[in-house]
Amino acid sequence: MPREHDYTARVVWTGNRGEGTAHYKGYDRTWNVETPGKPVIHCSNDPLLGGDPTLHNPEDMLIAALSACHMLWFLHLASDAGIIVHAYQDDPLAVGETDANGASRFLRATLRPSISVPSGTDLKKANALHDEIHKTCFIARSVNFPVTFAARYRIKA
Repeated sequence: MPREHDYTARVVWTGNRGEGTAHYKGYDRTWNVETPGKPVIHCSNDPLLGGDPTLHNPEDMLIAALSACHMLWFLHLASDAGIIVHAYQDDPLAVGETDANGASRFLRATLRPSISVPSGTDLKKANALHDEIHKTCFIARSVNFPVTFAARYRIKA
């Protein structure tokens, strides 16, 4: 029988310039993630919608969560399979679309990890682990758009 898990966060809007939402252009689309006991994350909306490009936005955080979940499962499965990973870095790419009415969504995402492994590693076996991840990764199993991967391996001498 599946077990349920609770996840919490505190999101605090910081964009009130003094009049609240009295005027559409009179407030900022900024907020903080202020979950007790964790560092504050300062956020804004998507720069395409006038957000601050120096701050994280929900789209950044979703693709980062997807990538991080995949990475953690890859490391776990690699360890179980006897595959040594020395370094892992991902530069995921998500593609979205916006309708004429302003509604947006993700169409697809490609995880593009660069993984450092020692010489002699069975790269076919390592690559096969990525397919297994989508059967277990919490985030990948929760999104409603296709997620693919294009891993690159660097051999560490």
